[in-house]
Amino acid sequence: MKAVWLICGLLFSFVANAQDSIERMYAQKMESFRSADLQWKDEPILPKGAKSVLLVGDPTKAGVFIVRLKFPAHYPIPAHTHPFTEVITVLKGKLGNGMGNKLNKKHGEILNVGDSFVLPTDHAHYVWTEDEETEVELIATGPWDITYIDPKDDPRKTK
Repeated sequence: MKAVWLICGLLFSFVANAQDSIERMYAQKMESFRSADLQWKDEPILPKGAKSVLLVGDPTKAGVFIVRLKFPAHYPIPAHTHPFTEVITVLKGKLGNGMGNKLNKKHGEILNVGDSFVLPTDHAHYVWTEDEETEVELIATGPWDITYIDPKDDPRKTK
């Protein structure tokens, strides 16, 4: 029961901070994001094949940001952690998600369009896609980073 209250408290704090940050960014204007107009770019901190588009904020700075990520079919992201809590929502396709230090689909779950998960700070997890392209929306607090459990999995390191 304590864990449920802790997660509820973390989520409430995250949402309250996100609301405040977003209100400060958009206090003077409204902005719409049309799927057809999004400019996708290669995502350098994830394995080759991922694309991203930043919608709100700056992941390199303190504060809330929102980014969309697109993964091809049969795409794995090895076990890793993040320095802050994040919320992932599946917008298209299906996303496999599991906790632990090594990607193991048998110990994960498949999330469908509309499903979300909250990942606490510094919890090792992994994700994967199956037979179709998958798009997710990530809401998190910066400065954002990813630390791969096995440093050999980090695409930023030269091979």
